[in-house]
Amino acid sequence: MQKTEDHILVIFGASGDLTRRKLIPALAELLKLNLLPDHFAVLGIGRSKYEDNSYREMISGHMEDPSAILPLLHYHSMDPEAEDVYSGLAQRLEELSRDLQIPPNYIFYLATPPALYGTIPQLLCAAGLTGEEDNWRRIIIEKPFGTDYPSASDLNRTLLSYLSEHQVYRIDHYLGKETVQNVLVTRFSNGIFEPLWNRNFVHHVEITAAESLGVGTRGGYYDNSGALRDMLQNHLLQLLGLVAMEPPTVISSDAIRNEVLKVFQSLRPIEGKQVAKQVIRGQYVASHVRGELMEGYRSEKGVPEESRTETFVAMKLFIDNWRWGGVPFYLRTGKRLPNRVSEIVIHFKPSPHTLFVQHEGITERGNALVIRIQPDEGILLKFGMKVPGAGFNVQEANMDFHYKDLTDSYIPQAYQRLLLDCMQGDSTLYARGDAVEAAWHFVDPILKAWKDNPQIPLHGYPCGTWGPESADQMIDGKDHCWRNPSKNLADDGLYCEL
Repeated sequence: MQKTEDHILVIFGASGDLTRRKLIPALAELLKLNLLPDHFAVLGIGRSKYEDNSYREMISGHMEDPSAILPLLHYHSMDPEAEDVYSGLAQRLEELSRDLQIPPNYIFYLATPPALYGTIPQLLCAAGLTGEEDNWRRIIIEKPFGTDYPSASDLNRTLLSYLSEHQVYRIDHYLGKETVQNVLVTRFSNGIFEPLWNRNFVHHVEITAAESLGVGTRGGYYDNSGALRDMLQNHLLQLLGLVAMEPPTVISSDAIRNEVLKVFQSLRPIEGKQVAKQVIRGQYVASHVRGELMEGYRSEKGVPEESRTETFVAMKLFIDNWRWGGVPFYLRTGKRLPNRVSEIVIHFKPSPHTLFVQHEGITERGNALVIRIQPDEGILLKFGMKVPGAGFNVQEANMDFHYKDLTDSYIPQAYQRLLLDCMQGDSTLYARGDAVEAAWHFVDPILKAWKDNPQIPLHGYPCGTWGPESADQMIDGKDHCWRNPSKNLADDGLYCEL
C-alpha cells in the first residue's frame, strides 16, 4: 500500500453525530494501523463555540480510547454560510501548515445538511482554497446527492463550477464494505464464475438491504425521503452496478466507474402503468415482535398521521444489454424487517434434465451464490449433494467462507476504507457525477408515478415481517421466491393496503 501524503482534513459539521460516531473513530483506527501520514491534522469546523481543548474534551466523551487521536484534533468556530469568515479559515489552515510542517494539501469533508453542499464549495473557491496549482485539494460529500434528477444535475453543475470532477468524492458507505469490494474479485479472478455470469446461466439476481430498526428520531427527515430515495437509488443501484458491469480493461477508478455507468444507462425504464406492476411499496404498521409492541411508522415522532411515505420498496428491473438481456433483477429494502442484513444472491439456472429425486426442490431451483455484505461477511455456495445411503436422493448442501475465519486479517470499517482511499486519491469506491445522474434518471419516473397516481397501492406490513405479501409474488417461477435469512418475527398484525 502506498504511503499517504501529508495533509489536513477539514470537517464541516465537526460537532455533529456523523463526525462523533463514524469519522473520528475511523481516523483513530487508521492511526492505530499506522495508515495516517507522518504529518497530519484534523480541523473541525462548526458554529459551536469550541476551542481546541474543549473540542477534544467533547470528542473524548464519545470514545472508549481517544488518547492517541486527540492531539491531532483542532477546531475553528465559524458560520459556514458566511462568506466573510473564509479568509479566517484560510489563515488558520496556513498557521496549522506552518506550525505542524504539513504541506497545504486539504480534504474538505461536508458532514453538513445537504443545503450547504453547493454553498461551501463556492465560498471555499472564493477564498482560494480549492485551487491545485502546487498542492491537491479534495472534497467529500455525503448523501443525499440530490432528491431527484433535476436537483442532482443542478448540484453537479454547481460543484463543477468551483472544482474539477477528480476533486469531488461522493461517498456511499456501502461501497466501503469489504464484501462489496470482493464482488469484483469473486467475479473477475475466478474462472468458475465469470463464464457463467450472464443470461445463459443466471436465472435471476436478488439484492436485499434489510434493516430491523424503524426511523427512530429521524421521522421528520425520513418522511421527505422514503426507502426509494434513501436506499435504493444509491446503495442498491451501486451494488447492482458492480454485480452487472462488464470486466474493466484495468483495475482503475475511471475504468471501473465507466462500466458501472454503462449498466445504469442500460436499465430498462419503468414508467407509467409498469410502475404498479414492477415496483411494490409498503409501510410498516404496529405489531408484537417477540412479545413487545412495536409502533407503526405513522406513530413515529415527526411523521404525519396520514403519511404515504414508503418504508419498504421491492423492484423488478431488467438490464437491456448483451450480457443480461431477459434476466430479471430484484431489489428490496425496508425498515422494521426481521433482520439487519444485506446480501446479493445469484440464482443459476437448474440443470436441463432432472435425473435424481430431490429434497426441497433443489434441482428445480438451481444453484445459488450468496454474497453476504453485512453482518457476518462472507460467501455461500448452495448446491445439490447425494444423501448417504441407497438410491440417488439429492439435498441442498452449503459451502461457505466467512471473513471472521481469517483470524490474522483485519476487516476495516467502511469509513476507514473510504477515508483512506480519498487520502490516497483513489476514487474507485466513490460515485461519479454522471452515474449519480443516471441513477436518478432511472428512479424519477417511479417517484412521479407515485405522486401523480394515488391509485398505486401503499401496502401495510407488520413490523418483524419481510414486507408486503405482494412483494413475494414478484419473482417469476413456481420454485423461486425471495431468500429470507430468517423467518418472520411478528406475532400478529394483518397485511393491508394503506
